[in-house]
Amino acid sequence: MSALRSVAFPSPKIAPYGSWRSPITPDFITSLRGVPTEIQLSGDAIYWLEMRPQEAGRYVIMRRAADGSIDDMTSSDFNVRTRVHEYGGASFAVQGETIFFSNFADQRLYRQEPDRHPEPITPEPDVPSGLRYAECQVTEDGSLIICVHERHKKNSEVTNSLVALPTDGSQPPRVIANGHDFFSSPRISPDGEQLAWLTWNHPQMPWDGTELWAARLLPDSTLSGIRKVAGGLEESIFQPEWSPEGQLHFISDRTGWWNLYTENDGEVIPLAPIDADLGVPQWQFGYSRYAFLAGGRVACVYNLDGIHHLGWIAPDEGKIKPLETPLTSVTYLRSNEDDVLYFVGGNFHQFPALLGMTVDTREIETVYRPPGETIDPGYLSVPESIKFPTEEGLYAYALFYPPTNRDYVGPTDELPPLLVFSHGGPTSAALTFLQFMIQYWTSRGIALVDVNYGGSTGYGRAYRERLRGEWGIVDTADCVAAARYLAEQGKVDGEKLAIRGGSAGGYTTLAALTFYDLFSVGASYYGVADVEALAIDTHKFESRYLDSLIGPYPEAKDLYHQRSPIRFTEKLTCPVILFQGLEDLVVPPAQAELMVDALKTKGLPYAYLAFEGEQHGFRRAETIQRCLEAELYFYARIFGFELADPVEPVDIKNL
Repeated sequence: MSALRSVAFPSPKIAPYGSWRSPITPDFITSLRGVPTEIQLSGDAIYWLEMRPQEAGRYVIMRRAADGSIDDMTSSDFNVRTRVHEYGGASFAVQGETIFFSNFADQRLYRQEPDRHPEPITPEPDVPSGLRYAECQVTEDGSLIICVHERHKKNSEVTNSLVALPTDGSQPPRVIANGHDFFSSPRISPDGEQLAWLTWNHPQMPWDGTELWAARLLPDSTLSGIRKVAGGLEESIFQPEWSPEGQLHFISDRTGWWNLYTENDGEVIPLAPIDADLGVPQWQFGYSRYAFLAGGRVACVYNLDGIHHLGWIAPDEGKIKPLETPLTSVTYLRSNEDDVLYFVGGNFHQFPALLGMTVDTREIETVYRPPGETIDPGYLSVPESIKFPTEEGLYAYALFYPPTNRDYVGPTDELPPLLVFSHGGPTSAALTFLQFMIQYWTSRGIALVDVNYGGSTGYGRAYRERLRGEWGIVDTADCVAAARYLAEQGKVDGEKLAIRGGSAGGYTTLAALTFYDLFSVGASYYGVADVEALAIDTHKFESRYLDSLIGPYPEAKDLYHQRSPIRFTEKLTCPVILFQGLEDLVVPPAQAELMVDALKTKGLPYAYLAFEGEQHGFRRAETIQRCLEAELYFYARIFGFELADPVEPVDIKNL
């Protein structure tokens, strides 16, 4: 979706902020397909994954063939999504024209031959969805898959390992590496004789400390000569890859920045030192931030001050040369190992598309742009990157989106309300492309600030570690500081401040509403109200995350009590709307229900919307539509503005 060229329009009407009519409706937003992800190349064909809200959030493999034709490769009875670590990623692989994928309903691996119905190649689990697979790597001869395996058993600890299995499913998967809490990124060398992979153990998260291993891959798929290449408790390794010549490369943050390295005869060599991050937090499998080109060159994506840039590294030059593009977001970088890059790219004017780029000419081709209506740029807010003072003499970062609508302006004696976005993770960052979920608010006359609070990624390890032991303190203070800064700058109405967030961002939202008397209203999407309950009841991947964010549990039990909004509801003085998926295993519904009970007891205005069939992160069109309308309705009632279009009312208690 891109913006149309502007033409002359009548003078804008004067109307109260929040009441502007916008073409960016919930129906429009959910009619759009998801951002393309998980690019795979096979021969002259390009494969990728697409999420479709109108199909209950189903994920579909798509292919552009050598003749340029684009087709769905996944029939309507399949949903390509793995639940390893619950967040998934790297859910399919391609060898020739054969596709191997994880099916969401049963989590089994399937083999899909051209023009044939998929067939399962892994056993049916004893526990529903109990055997899960991710990041499949297929050997060159197409006979063997090596992948990450996650086993769930009744009344037993979840176990993770690397397994090997024949691609025809004639034998069950066999464990080839275990003994660590987590595994990721198996990579087979071009000659098929070596394997590299990553591991980490509790309480580390992959952005805290991982270890890179390599071994001989024997003909019977066993490993010998296992050796540690790099990594440790305080070094995060990301995306190991073998070059076409068989040299191992990887990203490490050993200098405080995720930079690219190679190993040569046991020596780890930096390729292009830079104070910028090439890596990202490994919330999902399959991220790709560099790719090999002809002549020993390496293309890469690096994050500088929160914005993505493309570049390339020439042999023996020791620096990244920029590849100038209009893009501010680049993900899933792949190459044909010659001169062409493929990636998902977008900017603040344009929704991400699957693009191809010839490096020598810098020519960019659109491989696939998700279908959908276009929106005139007069309705789109382009953000300003801001750096603002926060606590202890430090600075934090954000993207500020002013209200923008070609048809309206606000009254001269008014300032717009502000909606503070607190991103999830919390080890994550604000997105840097056109998001209609943001434009939904700004096109109605509500300013928005997307905060990269201390602990966010893209600013180096030291900034990321501001949150170590300080979750609920630093993130909350930075969101509060961003709102105060914009009010003091005269850009927003300091009496009409709202905050919202999902997951970890929902926790920051509830903490800001509880521990500060600044915001007038808030919205929590599957947010954490009781961090102690989260430490006790969540999935394996994040079950020790809070050790670094707050402290080891139960030793730091007092800190958990101090950081939990649910234990200080006497300090909460403003309305809250809560949204929750009833199948959420990451932040269970009990978290939202605790907050609802507290709001009910205290007599504060609140609304609670719970959704059957939704998990952690809403994917169904009807859910997304209802949430957008309900949240806007809630703010309208609290701030006192009239809605331009009728929406289904929300049952607001105690109002």
